[in-house]
Amino acid sequence: MLMKTISLLALSALSLITTVSWSQEKTEVLTGKEAMGDWTTDAPGVRRHLRVEDLPPPNEKESAKNRPKEVKQPEGAWPKAPAGFKVTHFATGLKKPRVIVTAPNGDIFVAESKSDQITILRDADGDGKPELNEVFADGLKQPFGIAFYPPGPEPTHIYIGNTDAVVRMPYRNGQTKAEGKPDPLVELSAGGQLTGGGHWTRDIVFSKDGKKLFIAIGSKSNVDWTKEEEDRARIFETGPEGQDKRVFAWGVRNPVGLAIHPVTGDLWASVNERDELGDNLVPDYVTRITEGGFYGWPWYYMGGHQDPRHPGARPELKDKVLTPDVILQAHSASLDMTFYDGKQFPEEYHNNAFASEHGSWNRTRRTGYKVIHIPTKEGKATGEYVDFLTGFVTADGDVWGRPVGVTVAKDGALLVSDDTGDCIWRVAYEGGSAQ
Repeated sequence: MLMKTISLLALSALSLITTVSWSQEKTEVLTGKEAMGDWTTDAPGVRRHLRVEDLPPPNEKESAKNRPKEVKQPEGAWPKAPAGFKVTHFATGLKKPRVIVTAPNGDIFVAESKSDQITILRDADGDGKPELNEVFADGLKQPFGIAFYPPGPEPTHIYIGNTDAVVRMPYRNGQTKAEGKPDPLVELSAGGQLTGGGHWTRDIVFSKDGKKLFIAIGSKSNVDWTKEEEDRARIFETGPEGQDKRVFAWGVRNPVGLAIHPVTGDLWASVNERDELGDNLVPDYVTRITEGGFYGWPWYYMGGHQDPRHPGARPELKDKVLTPDVILQAHSASLDMTFYDGKQFPEEYHNNAFASEHGSWNRTRRTGYKVIHIPTKEGKATGEYVDFLTGFVTADGDVWGRPVGVTVAKDGALLVSDDTGDCIWRVAYEGGSAQ
């Protein structure tokens, strides 16, 4: 009862702060400690701007283990989106859906990583519900990233990021079953169930011209530096045949999601940062990735802040550490991301990013469990982010939904995978035609 009362009071206070409407979102921006908040301060339209100068000093003693109690969707509970948007189920009964990608013909490909398979969904009649739900490929190894090659309307291959390698198979528009065995192109340091630990997701994305394949691989540890880490916490670049592999950026602890800006062609990443420095350290982030850039892991964080577990280490790197563009609430577990390239949403969303926040397990008060909107201007982040899809946590702090994958459907709706609800949510704009 006390927790419910606190939650209601926090939400009431928040409603007083964010009252001025700006199209579909609010204009008041939370900063400093208010921006760090917890799930009780989440609501569609809440805007946050965290800056490096807002960060507290490291405090290892403050670190918490607070894994979410996952429950079934309570009666009457439903995800909340900004005014003018409608949230419905696109698909249910899936098997822990993770990354979701829209094929050039509009089919939705779903990485059911725990089942080692890719599933295909097709909404042929455009009613927001797939008539086709079939396994496209199985026998994979914790598949996550999915990409079609070459970019454009007529792909010839589908690429899949297994935890131990990038593989590809022939593909043509409308194909519902993989043909032949996966062809390994790029060997990767494996994680997860294959090695008994370590970050296992491997997202992949092609450059706009299709000449470069980007591959994300997270660290094996929280903040250790061993020989095993020498090929991890990096974003690699190869050619489409897996040739000429090189490091594109490094010191990126766990770049779970990759995306290409539809106008500038820049590579962006959604990143899980390190743990055990306190409730509000180290923040996760979303950022445009600079070629050759160093993002600090494991010796530094958020620019030149030395990690206290590596005192005095690598001083020559201190001034080279890049500060991310968008700093998120710490421990939110930022996973997949995408850019809105549809026409259904109002103009202020066009070419902006959406990122899924899977939710904290190591924070006294929960953060994440939502989808955020990341405004950009001329292809660059403003530094702010906005709660877009919320409501997956009960007043008591129990969790009934955890967003993972985000993609834009052919009709312009935003699709969001939920690996607690085993479903995909559809967020459509019905408040009028796009500007």
